Parts: sequence; C-alpha cells; structure tokens
Amino acid sequence: MRRKVTAATAVGNFVEWFDSGAYAVMSATIAGLFFPQYDKTASLLATWAVFAGGFIARPLGAAFFGRYGDRIGRNRMLALSVLCMSGSTFLIGLLPGYATVGIAAPVLLFLFRAVQGFSTGGEYTGAAAFIMEYAPDNRRARYACVVPLTVGIASVAGSLVGLALTSLLDDGDLRTWGWRVPFLLAGPLGLIGLYLRSRLQDTPVFRSMERREAVQKAPLREAARVCRRQVLTLFGYSITNAVGYYLMSSYMISYMSEEVGYSKAESMFASLVAMLAYSAACPPAAAASDRWGRKPLLLLACTGFAVLTAPAFWLIGTGLPGAVVGGSVLAVLVAVIGTSNVPAMVEMFPAQLRASGSAIGYTAAYVLLGGTAPFVATGLVSLSGTPVAPGFYLMGLGAVSALVVLLAFRETFRLPLNRTTVLED
Repeated sequence: MRRKVTAATAVGNFVEWFDSGAYAVMSATIAGLFFPQYDKTASLLATWAVFAGGFIARPLGAAFFGRYGDRIGRNRMLALSVLCMSGSTFLIGLLPGYATVGIAAPVLLFLFRAVQGFSTGGEYTGAAAFIMEYAPDNRRARYACVVPLTVGIASVAGSLVGLALTSLLDDGDLRTWGWRVPFLLAGPLGLIGLYLRSRLQDTPVFRSMERREAVQKAPLREAARVCRRQVLTLFGYSITNAVGYYLMSSYMISYMSEEVGYSKAESMFASLVAMLAYSAACPPAAAASDRWGRKPLLLLACTGFAVLTAPAFWLIGTGLPGAVVGGSVLAVLVAVIGTSNVPAMVEMFPAQLRASGSAIGYTAAYVLLGGTAPFVATGLVSLSGTPVAPGFYLMGLGAVSALVVLLAFRETFRLPLNRTTVLED
C-alpha cells in the first residue's frame, strides 16, 4: 500500500509542477506570442505578471481543497486537483497567440493560469498530508520527500523538453508549434495520475477520524480560529522557501539569458544542473531531518539564504561554470528548507484541521511572495541596474525566516499525527 501511495503521490505531483517548469522554459517565447512587442522588458514583465496571476486563485483553491480534504477525504481531494491541473495545462497548449485573436490571447492565458493556481492551492499540502499519514513515524520526512523531489524531477523534465525543443527546432517552428509540446503532455500524464489516485483508500488517520466522528464540519474556519500561531509561523518561514524556489526554477533561465547575457542553451543547461542538484539533495536532507528534527534544518537553510544568496548571484554572472555553481548553491538550500517544511507543516496541525491549516499558511506565502518573485526580481534589476539585486531581496527574507524559526517554531518531528489537540503556544 505504501508503494502505491508513493507512486500515486509522485505521479500526481509531477503533473502539477511540470507546468511551472514548462512555463519557465518557454517564458521568452510566450512573451513574444501572447503580448505585443512594443518593449522587450515590458513584454517579459507581462509574462511574469500572468505567471503571478496564476497565484491569485491559490487562496480559493487552498480554501476549497483544504476544506474538502478535511471533510471528505485526502484521496478524493488529490484526484480532483490533478484533474483540474492537467486539463487547464493541456488547454494552454491549444491557445492561439496575440497575432491571431488579439487581447483575448493573454486573457485566456491568464484564466487557465488561474485554474492551475486554484488546483495548486490544495495539491502540495494535500499530497504532503496524504503520504505522511501513511508513513512510519521515524521516516516521515523521507516519505514526504517524494513531494519536493517530484517537484524537482518535474522541473528537470520540463527543462529537458525545453532544451530539446530549442536545440532541434528553428525559431519559426518553436513559435508555431514547438512551445505547445510541454503543455500538451500534461493531458495523458494527468489521466495516469487520476487513475492511480482514484484507486487508493484514504489514509489511516482520516479513516480513524471518521470512525471516531472527529471530522470537522467547518475545518477552515476552525483552523483560522484555533491555529493562528501555527499558520503565522508556517507563513513566516515559507516565504523564503517560496521565493527561493521560484527564483531558482522559474526565473533563473530568463535571468541568465535576458539580464546576464548567456545563450538560451547555456541558460537551460545551468538551470538543469541546478534542478538536478536540488533533486539529489532532497533525500539526504530529508534523512537528516528525520534524525535531528525539523527546526535545525529549517534554521540552517534560512541562515544559508541570508548569507549565501548574493554571492551565488554574483557567481552566476561570472561565466557558465560560475552559473552552475551559484545556481546549485541556491538549489541545495531550497532542498534543505523544503524537505523539512513539508513534514513540519503536516505535523504542526491536528489531524481534523491539517489540510485546511497547512494550506492557509503555506499558500499565503506562495501567493504573496512566491508567485510574484520573478516579477519583483525582474523589476528590481531594471530599477537598480544591478543584476545581483534579487539576491539581496532573498537574503533579507532569509534573515526574517531565520528569526521566525528561532523564536516561534516548536519542534514537531516526534508529535503523533493522529492527535486532535492543538499545539500550545
């Protein structure tokens, strides 16, 4: 059963996050197809604004899927989320461009991004709760590691597809049909994820709550009322997780090609190596979290961002080897914070409020700062004239998150997952 749960979680989560990788790889092409080309920087900013717009619907998705997961079940929630994501991603691959339908092109792109955001609002936290409620108590982070790990694998897959398309196709074919390929792949992958998820029993924790009649009728409202400290703490360190991930994955290709001056192939190669470093770092970071606890690893990662981000950005501008090293440093830090964040956000909430509470805090961080990270970073470079400006931004967030972990986070890795009591302040 655990193998089936792991496979269903991995495949479904892969589909959810393959989209972000595809959008990042094709961002420059999408900018040219969906927006008028009066100003290159303005067009790219508009592309990232649509990317951020997908996050507007995340709070609605978090509220809907969180409540659904706590009331109806974790597996049904995840089956519905993968259906929404794969369908909307597939439809993006069928959209006509600005030259064909005018302003309707970016409007439709924004709407489908909103559906994706709605789905993602419940996917990550729901998948984390689902797999951890099946995991052995002393290996929770290693099981939960599947969630951030498949995010990395999905980004690597998106980068490889993008690299292959840009290498094999001329600019005309890439603009005509090549950019659509990564999005169209989401259709069949989503059907596989839906099949796997729909055939699983719900978690032992949720079935136990049903037997004890402990399922909440209004979990979202109750989580906001009794778990405010946990929600705020989760938000406080997730902002660094969110911005770090989206600068590393979605923004970096555009940054290296548009701001630093690398070719598209070089930018994709450096990004691919960074995502491979992220994926490779996830299992050992998760094992360390299971051994020493969530708090030491979260504090290590946040402090690392506060100290190393600007030097990493400086390295990225020194040449391709420096870009590989600098990107990999950021990637490893994201892996360390992510593999402890996933189990921590599940463990800090009681079983009957878990999907709702974790979705509120985590999604708020990604909506307010994660989704806007590429847009803010592009704007900071343009305003300051300094390519390292996004690094200073992330350093400041890392310092704030380190203080939140140090002062407000209570260690969670030995807490029982079937408890129904709220952690005391």
